[in-house]
Amino acid sequence: MESSGPARRRHAMTIGELSRRTGVPVKALRAYTDLGLIYTLGRSAANYRLYATDALWCVRFIGELRGLGLTVAEIRELTAAWADGDNGQPAGMRLAELLHRSRERLRQRIAAQQQILERIEEFENEHRADLAEGDLRWAGDPRGCGQRC
Repeated sequence: MESSGPARRRHAMTIGELSRRTGVPVKALRAYTDLGLIYTLGRSAANYRLYATDALWCVRFIGELRGLGLTVAEIRELTAAWADGDNGQPAGMRLAELLHRSRERLRQRIAAQQQILERIEEFENEHRADLAEGDLRWAGDPRGCGQRC
């Protein structure tokens, strides 16, 4: 959605300024714009994308949602739910579902990391003497018995 006009363009920011003011890389801002998450006012005479100050809020909100573990695709779903209004599921309910989904993904990642921690502890317990001596020869080493690696 693009709108133009002299009054709106006076308060317009280039993508570089939006990037500096939000700390979000230009490449990410272009992607968000191309996905319809941020709207432009159009383009400057030099063909730069121009953004209203509302884009600052949008970018910060996207960052907040990403920080809560939502994917860009999920944020697009949320914006679609908001745009549909009463035609679809209310945006608040959709956000609650997306947060639940994010929480479950996070729990799965934590469980996977916990399994790795347990494997490390088992390995250390099994090879405690070898680790203390600095000996890197484990049982079954195909490079031969008694030889240092």
